[in-house]
Amino acid sequence: MAESSPLRRAVLIGTGAYLPETIVTNDDLAQKIDTSDAWITERTGIRQRHFAAPYETAAYMGAQAARAALQAAGVAADEVGAIIVGTSTPDQAFPSTAVHIQAAISATKAFGFDLAAACSGFIYGLSVADAMIRAGQVDKVLVIGSEVYSRILNFEDRGTCVLFGDGAGAVLLQAREVAADGPGLLSTHLHADGTQAGILYVDGAVGRRDMPGHLVMNGREVFRHAVTLLSSAVSEALAANGLASDAIDWLVPHQANRRIIDGVGKKLGLPPERVVVTVDRHANTSAASIPLALHEAVADGRIRPGQLVLLEALGGGLTWGSALLRL
Repeated sequence: MAESSPLRRAVLIGTGAYLPETIVTNDDLAQKIDTSDAWITERTGIRQRHFAAPYETAAYMGAQAARAALQAAGVAADEVGAIIVGTSTPDQAFPSTAVHIQAAISATKAFGFDLAAACSGFIYGLSVADAMIRAGQVDKVLVIGSEVYSRILNFEDRGTCVLFGDGAGAVLLQAREVAADGPGLLSTHLHADGTQAGILYVDGAVGRRDMPGHLVMNGREVFRHAVTLLSSAVSEALAANGLASDAIDWLVPHQANRRIIDGVGKKLGLPPERVVVTVDRHANTSAASIPLALHEAVADGRIRPGQLVLLEALGGGLTWGSALLRL
């Protein structure tokens, strides 16, 4: 039987991350608001988070993570063809965070744009980058999640302000001709339901200066949707590739809440040791959470070449999705 033709795929060749210098523990928050370490930890699994200093903007952190990903891949910035940034907390309405990062890292041949899909932003960004690479439009793409949620939190709302942190993560994707069982993004799966927009949103924007611009969340409703929708997106990715859950080496979920992470892992039948968890130290960093967790597990050697990695996220919109990746 003749061998199948090579496939043009987006292959992950580098990861990078940046976390702000300031660490805020649950006890630190308890000195300012009516909460406690026990209350936060029991309900979310979060013990600490990083909060950005004034100079640590979405662009600054994204550029730091991008430089780290380029260094890990051994690729010069002027080889990058595109920069896609998932963020809900851009430095400006425009220019985009992506073009600020382009300038900061001297990616002189890249175009760039921001993508707003809340906590699903990195998965959405991967999907767009994958499509551009498969189509032959670009050969190397930086996909970045960078967020400064500390600047949109309402610290009078103890139910939400304890959940989020700041940070940035990045991956570098490169076009390669590979065999069907070779490395690369195998598939991505995106969804949205605007009828649920009212359960997780920011009450303000450039076009609504009459509103404070704080994050608002109905945590009970978000939790109710999360496990079901995320599990379905994960099952969709497996079915699209003809795989059973036991073929997955690692689940790298959006780091929103330890109970949600555990719930999806159980539905998949994955043991806890095959689920990457950073929510205890990073809290929810929105679009940055998956690339931060992915970078940590690649950097410490847990995730190795040849392994299958499943990514999933859900965010305001509602938006949700999954991606299946072979390192």
